[in-house]
Amino acid sequence: MPTPDIKRLSRLTAILTQLQTRRLVTAPYLAEKFQVSVRTIYRDVRALEQAGVPVLLEEGRGYSLMEGYKIPPVMFTESQANALILAEQLVLKNKDSSFIRDYTEAIDKIKAVLRQPEKDKANLLADRTRFQQNIGRERTSSNISQLQHALTNLIAVKIGYKNEQDLVTERTIEPFAVISTNENWLLVAWCRMRGDFRYFRLDRITNLELLAEKFEQHNFSLQEFFDKYH
Repeated sequence: MPTPDIKRLSRLTAILTQLQTRRLVTAPYLAEKFQVSVRTIYRDVRALEQAGVPVLLEEGRGYSLMEGYKIPPVMFTESQANALILAEQLVLKNKDSSFIRDYTEAIDKIKAVLRQPEKDKANLLADRTRFQQNIGRERTSSNISQLQHALTNLIAVKIGYKNEQDLVTERTIEPFAVISTNENWLLVAWCRMRGDFRYFRLDRITNLELLAEKFEQHNFSLQEFFDKYH
């Protein structure tokens, strides 16, 4: 169970986020949101002020941050950024153009706070991901996050791969792209055993190991891959 100090620190961080994202927030609103008393919110706000956060009280209206005050941006982990890029691909299949526009603008703002190395990796992953909507998909995979990491960091991967006859072979591959079709998640990768690019169904990967070995990036886009290999 979280200690009271940890719970309070988490709440202070969340209050700071609310102040950053809203023009005004009231103590009763925060108290209801975090399931604490209004008096506790008063104490939390004083703690933020003592920590140097310029919280302003507008009598009868609520709290706000001093105009121009910049809070250091939230630092996303690489896997969190990758998950957001994958979510962006899902959203792009939505038929509501305004929803797509709003989400895309939100993703652009998120990318803006990433450090340059993570930003480059996020853009690479966005270029190497394709998604086709399929509400009835049953096949699943628990390897997408690891494969995204390998793809963006150019890490060679050893996999066990089961074919249609249930024969498992060990392969060392260089991940290139992740694709969702109407039936399966597919990985496009350079297969060192075959000496060529191959499609791998993620639900047929029996085991996966990220190696300590890096590989040279394949310098062409996913569309260029399609044009060449289809």
